[in-house]
Amino acid sequence: MTILHGMVAAGTVLAATLSASAGSLEIQPVADDVFALVGGKEQRSPNNLANNATFGLVVTDDGLVLIDPGGSRKGAAAIDAAIQTISDKPVRYVIDTGGQDHRWLGNGYWKDKGATIIASADAVADQKERQSMQFTMLDALIGDALEGTEPAYADVVFDDDYVFSLGGLEFEIVHPGAAHTPGDSFVWLASRDTVFAGDIVFTERILGVLEMSSSSGWLESFDSLAAREPEHVVPGHGHATTLAKAKADTRDYIANLRERIGEHIDAGGDMITSVEVDQSTFSYLEQFDALARRNAQQVFSEMEWE
Repeated sequence: MTILHGMVAAGTVLAATLSASAGSLEIQPVADDVFALVGGKEQRSPNNLANNATFGLVVTDDGLVLIDPGGSRKGAAAIDAAIQTISDKPVRYVIDTGGQDHRWLGNGYWKDKGATIIASADAVADQKERQSMQFTMLDALIGDALEGTEPAYADVVFDDDYVFSLGGLEFEIVHPGAAHTPGDSFVWLASRDTVFAGDIVFTERILGVLEMSSSSGWLESFDSLAAREPEHVVPGHGHATTLAKAKADTRDYIANLRERIGEHIDAGGDMITSVEVDQSTFSYLEQFDALARRNAQQVFSEMEWE
């Protein structure tokens, strides 16, 4: 049995065990000592504890590195429960890849356990700016499951990139610019040919273009990530996949939407009718009907002033 085949078999058992103990997280082996912790693709809820996203884990001889902490304190505890089925080593570092709630609101849990939190300066600024709004949203969506969650920010803050090593592995964190949120970063683990993409990559479900998103910057951020030519991509949403699949579900979607909206603007179209632009090529993506029209209007509002 090959090492990876053994990891996949073990991952199947782990996922089955976890499903009964830690909500909807699924453990997906990716490479040697590298795992994706895959949350559901539905809305935040008391069941998923705002962990409706994908998180990354790297096991080293000297401890663990967690990519994104969970969407609430209880969400972080659920991630911890999943981690305990993989390794009993401590989480030494937690990397916040952006400003969305599931990219940082679990920080306090991990700080209390002694982990060092790392994030880009733009991510921290976004977290602080949207903190109140995020708590209001989560109070409505997950209710009592938000109990105990308090804002906690990074111990190490960087501008464009940051490199550190643990257990003989080098981690490079790159903030190429705004994408889904202003502070989005990816984590490059060259020794495992793996990139943890955060919200720069969505697979299996349609991405969401938000008021603070930059669709043009998103393309550039994706290209910065793709330049590493990773064998494995751990996205911010969906299962770990290939670069080709990440491109099809994320970059190609954004590029098509910007092209269609550009044609709409050139033809004298307005924001109200922008929702009718053709996005049907991507109707295979989950939540397409819920988000595609809203994405069109948001990209229109951005491109109208370009």
